[in-house]
Amino acid sequence: SELLTSKTTKELSLMKKFKSQGGTRLKEFCQNGTKIECRKQRGEQFACEKLHFRRIIRAHTDESLGDCSFLNTCFHVDTCKFVHYEVDYVRDGATGPGRRNSTHDSNDSKAIAGTEFEHRLYPAQWINCDIRTLDFTVLGKFSVVMADPPWDIHMELPYGTMSDDEMLRMNVTTLQDEGYIFLWVTGRAMELGRSCLDKWGYKRCDELIWVKTNQLQRLIRTGRTGHWLNHGKEHCLIGYKGVPGRTYTFNKGLDCDVLVAEVRATSHKPDEVYGLIERLAPGSRKCELFGRQHNVQRNWVTLGNQLDGVQLVDPDMVARFKAVYPDGNCMKSASSQQQGKQQPK
Repeated sequence: SELLTSKTTKELSLMKKFKSQGGTRLKEFCQNGTKIECRKQRGEQFACEKLHFRRIIRAHTDESLGDCSFLNTCFHVDTCKFVHYEVDYVRDGATGPGRRNSTHDSNDSKAIAGTEFEHRLYPAQWINCDIRTLDFTVLGKFSVVMADPPWDIHMELPYGTMSDDEMLRMNVTTLQDEGYIFLWVTGRAMELGRSCLDKWGYKRCDELIWVKTNQLQRLIRTGRTGHWLNHGKEHCLIGYKGVPGRTYTFNKGLDCDVLVAEVRATSHKPDEVYGLIERLAPGSRKCELFGRQHNVQRNWVTLGNQLDGVQLVDPDMVARFKAVYPDGNCMKSASSQQQGKQQPK
């Protein structure tokens, strides 16, 4: 029994490779929620060293109504009569007013330096473009592609959507000869997502589940999506193309297929997925489709129509991009730009 549960030398080596340098930068939330409740449960003068929340009580708040179902994602927080919360960084027993937890401050200020992969991380790159018409050949090849498409899920959404045919026609296959794709799907798009993977040349091999929590780290029970039941999770289909491992190094079996993370802005996926993917394919080029400015990451090329212009540093990609888009405008097709170049003055 002990032999079966013992980690292999390879597993131990991989764990050491991806261990946070200088210790973890994360702090655990106290299960008691507020410091008042923590002191009460501990029977002590001070709360524990974990993170706590502080109740936000305004003039219009009716405490008898209890907690707001949407908490920090509430659209009407300035007028909502329910109780809201914020993270309480003031250290119990601090001598000065408003003094923050020293552990929190020191961890936040630590630079992520000296890691084994530091020299292999590319700067963040992005292109503000119309993905439907962008010439993907200017980008080169990637080990991992991730997409969070604006699926038409037959619901009112705060952003534009793409039709099923537009999704199926996307030339995603150009981005990879081999590697993995992470495709976020929801509602009726789950079946369409599988069809897209097949059309783009991928075989589905796994599925990642994001279990949503609210600001207080509790399971979401009042989601904003779902026709029959409130959705408290989202699915990310994982597919592969070619024979992964011939060109890039992939580490299998490092992470679990369930992410438990807090809900933030609409359509904002958990940042933890980037760490998962980097551990799967360390030090290689990756591409995100339909990204926004908060999505840009080192080692990634982010594409979307809500980004701040064009930021490219890879010399080869810059040359290819300028050849196809001489004026840097990716909101129109490459063919129209080429026709414009050939017109006489």
